[in-house]
Amino acid sequence: MKLRLRPVSARDEGAFLSATRRSRGLHRPWVAPPTTVQGFHDFLEVGPSRERLLLWGRDGPAEELLGYFSLGEIVRGSFNSAYLGYWGVVPHAGSGLMASGMRLLLRHAFTATRLHRVEANIQPDNRASIALAHRAGFRKEGLSARYLKVGGRWRDHERWAMTVEDWRGRSR
Repeated sequence: MKLRLRPVSARDEGAFLSATRRSRGLHRPWVAPPTTVQGFHDFLEVGPSRERLLLWGRDGPAEELLGYFSLGEIVRGSFNSAYLGYWGVVPHAGSGLMASGMRLLLRHAFTATRLHRVEANIQPDNRASIALAHRAGFRKEGLSARYLKVGGRWRDHERWAMTVEDWRGRSR
């Protein structure tokens, strides 16, 4: 399957909402992507410190939405870092396509976006997301207690990170 990443746009509304609606069971309690038209329009309102990218796959004439990645809270200067978010969609969960998408995303983060560090904060019980980060070469740096409010509750998160030097070492 040929994969590509591209920014989220208004033309993605139908495919995006269809994917998030059918993937509710996969996403909860880890993330809560928009499942309504208004939620999608609110989601599109992003500031300059965030990139939201959709993973598309083509295996024949039609493209299919396979997942989502975000580089958020991008801070330049001596920090030059961003926070990574991601989720896949049903029926592709467990297929390895998000791992391929993660490789595309990291190449984008460290070359086109020119980041020095990417950090992913993952709830400790989210084994699939932790496995994806680990396979991609992220290293666990610690635990942040009650770090993010997800689903109305403050939840602990493991902190996983990768620097451009780590990425270069893995890409050789």
